Amino acid sequence: MTVVMMTAIHIPVMVREVIEALAVRPGGRYVDCTVGEGGHAEAILETASPGGQLLGIDRDPYALAVAEERLSPYGDNVVLVEGNYQDIVGICRSHGFGLIDGILLDLGVSSFQLEQARRGFSFSRQGPLDMRFSPTDMLTAADIVNGYREEDLADLLWRFGDERRSRRIARCIVEQRPILTTTQLARAVEQAVGKRGQSVTHPATRTFLALRIAVNSELAHLAAALEEAHGLLDGSGARMAVLSYHSLEDRIVKEFFRREASDCICPPGTPVCTCNHRATLRLLNRKPLRPSDLEVLINPRSRSARLRAAERL
Repeated sequence: MTVVMMTAIHIPVMVREVIEALAVRPGGRYVDCTVGEGGHAEAILETASPGGQLLGIDRDPYALAVAEERLSPYGDNVVLVEGNYQDIVGICRSHGFGLIDGILLDLGVSSFQLEQARRGFSFSRQGPLDMRFSPTDMLTAADIVNGYREEDLADLLWRFGDERRSRRIARCIVEQRPILTTTQLARAVEQAVGKRGQSVTHPATRTFLALRIAVNSELAHLAAALEEAHGLLDGSGARMAVLSYHSLEDRIVKEFFRREASDCICPPGTPVCTCNHRATLRLLNRKPLRPSDLEVLINPRSRSARLRAAERL
């Protein structure tokens, strides 16, 4: 497959910090819930040698093909599965992975996906309005752009993209339907709000983000995956690390970790605790770790990364 030729360009984000956050050790068992092209997985397996095992999950079969070649030197110590990380418990059980020493979620879209025009993730490459992580999913970005009512489209851009000009953009999109390609959509957004001028951010960035999140149900799947993964951690010392790339993802992770690190989750002002909740996690960093200036210089797409980690009590 031609996709395999792209492995050399993949640069995993904050790889040293991820390895430290997971406290990877020889012989440990790890799950990479978003294995992608296998960059983090390769670093985990290298550090966990000898004897370390890794289960890699991804919805994208094209990325998995790259990861399979990249991780082939590790033989039977790595298992790759096409699936959704919200089903992590079932996937682990069906592949003989019981309790786990470390779980990683690297969220968002990868460079590999952005650079394939036919996937429709990038406004800088002309392609169909697709944006699906899995080609077996039904809903595409084109379905939303051309099928949603103007009010619903504006609401989606506001909720998932934090786009302040969502109503103006939605109106312009509806007026120009049908919109079938990424570049058509990018031009429609530019016409609605003006070109970027001196800004380094393209005016369609938030629109594309919102559509991608909606197409792939990313926030709902993340919330479900955190709950599921939490129960797989192998007792005291097992760890979970999450790399997020925008505030909506980070907020879900932060709130989950804080809740599970608290002995009481009753509403503020409750005179007597009635929740009977007990902390099961210890926060390893109260504020998210960010990439170094050097990493951002080498890999500009890492600039928005935020790493949070927690340890099982």
